[in-house]
Amino acid sequence: MNILIAGGGTGGHLFPGISIAEAFMARDPKNRVLFVSDGRPLEISVLSKKGFEHECITVRGIKGAGARDQMTSLLKIPVGIFESVRIIRRFRPDLVIGVGSYSAGPVVIGAWLSGSKIALQEQNILPGITNRILSPFADRIYVSFGNSEFRIRNSKKVRVTGNPIRKEIQNLKFETRNSDSPFTVLIIGGSQGARSVNLAVMEAIPYIKDKDRFFFIHQTRVEDEKKVKDAYIKEGLSCTVRPFFDDMARQYQKADLLICRAGATTVAEITAIGKGAIFIPYPFAANNHQVLNAQTLTNAGAAEMILQKDLSGRQLAERIEYYASNPQALETMASRAKRLGRPDAAEALVDDCYQLVMPAL
Repeated sequence: MNILIAGGGTGGHLFPGISIAEAFMARDPKNRVLFVSDGRPLEISVLSKKGFEHECITVRGIKGAGARDQMTSLLKIPVGIFESVRIIRRFRPDLVIGVGSYSAGPVVIGAWLSGSKIALQEQNILPGITNRILSPFADRIYVSFGNSEFRIRNSKKVRVTGNPIRKEIQNLKFETRNSDSPFTVLIIGGSQGARSVNLAVMEAIPYIKDKDRFFFIHQTRVEDEKKVKDAYIKEGLSCTVRPFFDDMARQYQKADLLICRAGATTVAEITAIGKGAIFIPYPFAANNHQVLNAQTLTNAGAAEMILQKDLSGRQLAERIEYYASNPQALETMASRAKRLGRPDAAEALVDDCYQLVMPAL
């Protein structure tokens, strides 16, 4: 089977696409997967390391841009559709899967014009604007949450699979923590870092007592890396600070507690592996979807959430110290998170894709 995966841009869209691709290849090594997007550096780097084919189209985002930039973006849509149709005719996909972001738009429209089977994969409770626009063209829509808005509007097309996670994270094995080991806090702000989270952590670390007891692993923005690392060093805290981790599975394995945004991929990974987390949702996410993502866990006692407007360094330090001193509370939160996980999401999605496509072959 030939599978074309469209979209990406950020890790929240790209990594579920990679998980789907890996599940297709595990199902049948003769399958062929092609990614199509606007070719951001993150995509090119990650897909090259994974060994997946990748092609670029001409496309730009519209949302949040000024009037002139929006007009330029609109004028590029026909070009992107034409390029997509050309790629589709050459690759001849049995299925085109849109994983969100504006770069999926021209590809899915090109697939519809070419008569290809179309599926969409939506990571968040509230669908993104691209998937909302594309949903009438789709034969199938895969959602991550049972209370997704798509289930109400497109019930016949929708399947609840969960959000696919990377194979290396899905296969993680955890050992019982040694009480003599430092309490390890993993801070992740998504694939592009999170400045407000970085600032809050830098504010928090002077308040942390018994500093030898802690170790911090911090994924930060490139431009913040030096000052974040310097802040830890100044306070005498052991740390690893990087703008990007190629081995996120290993970092999850080390962590006792996570401090993170509430993007759908992060939520899916945390629930799949069962880790305690303090969510700090991105306050400007479309339709406040990160708060809704986090609430699926907080309502079940499976995570804690601090809204960015309520965030302070002293409060964050208190919560870190609380969980370091109360391992049972952390373990309870982690086990509840794991009960919400769908580690087999990619496999469930691929199984249904075969049911969708095989009659047409």
